[in-house]
Amino acid sequence: MNNKVLSLYDWFLIVGVVASNIIYSALTGNIDIVGSIAGIAGVVCVVLVAKGSIWNYLFGIVNVSMYAYISYKASLYGDAALNALYYVPMQFIGWWQWRKRGAAVSEAEAGRDGVQVKARRFSWRQRAALAVGCTAAVIICGYILKYVGDPQPFKDSATTVLSIVAQALMALAFMEQWVLWIITNIISVIMWVICVSRGEAHAAVMVIMWTFYLLNSINGFRVWLKLSEKSK
Repeated sequence: MNNKVLSLYDWFLIVGVVASNIIYSALTGNIDIVGSIAGIAGVVCVVLVAKGSIWNYLFGIVNVSMYAYISYKASLYGDAALNALYYVPMQFIGWWQWRKRGAAVSEAEAGRDGVQVKARRFSWRQRAALAVGCTAAVIICGYILKYVGDPQPFKDSATTVLSIVAQALMALAFMEQWVLWIITNIISVIMWVICVSRGEAHAAVMVIMWTFYLLNSINGFRVWLKLSEKSK
């Protein structure tokens, strides 16, 4: 990780999630190694995504693998399936796509445009189609998860569907991914707070992780507006 890539705010997010996990462990007397590693790797991953750095995929593999396990234990089957069957292979697809769109692995390899991926954006017509399609898919998936006994079917459906679409947009370097990430992160915070109230394992550190995800997604939206403007 190059120090030149990360801003003071990025370091605040990374140090913040590490400190939050340490404080949580100290206050509760419960050292959640799996949840903490998943959360820290996840925040480093999304920070690097926001910066347009291809190295996000290395930390992403660690995060999504562990998060799939944690979600399964909490009976959040949509999130578990999403991470194990979709996010893991998408880390490799995303790496390949970002390399095609100019993301470099080092300053030495980069050209005059730098190491960041070349971002792009949708037209307003494409955005409208995206909104309609996502809404319909969330409703349909929500009823399916309700039928199989998911305790939070429509929240789980929303995070599952929107994350699938956002991850695809991320791999293809579209700025609109960040709107979906912001919505997903807000719902995920709510969903894991409910899990905390039910006493689910790892739930508290997941609240910490998703809160930092939300802060990063707002910053990511700001950064990618500029990146996509440069690519016009």
